Amino acid sequence: MNPLQPLLDQAGIVILDGALSTELERRGADLNDPLWSAKILLHQPALIRQVHYDYFVAGAQVATTASYQASFAGLAARGVSHAAAAKLMRLSVTLAVEARDHFLTQHAPPLMPLVAASIGPYGAFLHDGSEYRGDYGLTVEQLIDWHRPRLAVLAASGADLLACETIPALVEGEALVRLLAEFPHMAAWLSFSCCDDDHVCHGERFADCVTLANQSAQIVAVGVNCTAPRHVEALLHQAAQVTTKPLLAYPNRGERWDAMAHCWLPDSAVDDFAAATLCWVAAGARLIGGCCRTTPADIAAIAQMLAPERSIVRPLNQLEDASTVGRRYHGS
Repeated sequence: MNPLQPLLDQAGIVILDGALSTELERRGADLNDPLWSAKILLHQPALIRQVHYDYFVAGAQVATTASYQASFAGLAARGVSHAAAAKLMRLSVTLAVEARDHFLTQHAPPLMPLVAASIGPYGAFLHDGSEYRGDYGLTVEQLIDWHRPRLAVLAASGADLLACETIPALVEGEALVRLLAEFPHMAAWLSFSCCDDDHVCHGERFADCVTLANQSAQIVAVGVNCTAPRHVEALLHQAAQVTTKPLLAYPNRGERWDAMAHCWLPDSAVDDFAAATLCWVAAGARLIGGCCRTTPADIAAIAQMLAPERSIVRPLNQLEDASTVGRRYHGS
């Protein structure tokens, strides 16, 4: 039921991957589009597979798919049929699986890395920054109905688990927990976006949102992502008071997203992202990675810092540039 458990049992820490969308942009992809990273599923799928592969090489034990913004409604607005949209969602999982398979031809990690199918929030479909506000005005039932078709496709896609991530509001967290019960064979993690040391982006107490995870045995980890690093330690301390589930933390680098200008603004970005993870582990996090603006180099540094005894990659100063690593993948 819990695909993460063998990894947790191995060393107590699971290394997640880093940003996908901003890493695609860093490699030249144009994501100035309502579909965001889902656009690359349509036009440059090999680039997505390449990024997944590079994160595995860097030491990630979990790849999170490019389905965050791949919704039926969003793809329909681009003229993509329901059947074709479902095929693209399945493709997002296939690309991560292919990257893992190729990685395994070259490396022999102690345990099989996992693929987590991303379930992004309703606000990501709106493409107006709503995933950082949660002000949808929708009920639990309406959100369940909206999420159900995509979750059904990804639950049957061959992914090892689901990543319900960047959830900004209690009501959407409740919707996903209730919906997950319709797919009893699937495990998932539940991760919220937060605006300060105490609250998710819509304003509810983070601790109240975390308690949702206790309602479902299918939720195998709970925590925070796409949140400024400066808030993470305090948030994890709160979470540890209300749940015994494994805690996860994969914040962004600390910059602020301007939804109107579609750009990142300087805020409180950290220079040494990997060093900050030591505080999160001390606060109880057991799944550690990065979100927006983090890179394979950051994940390599985290892997070297947190799990050097089982690292399967070269030290950070010997890790090739991401584009060079990607070219070694014959499928790209």
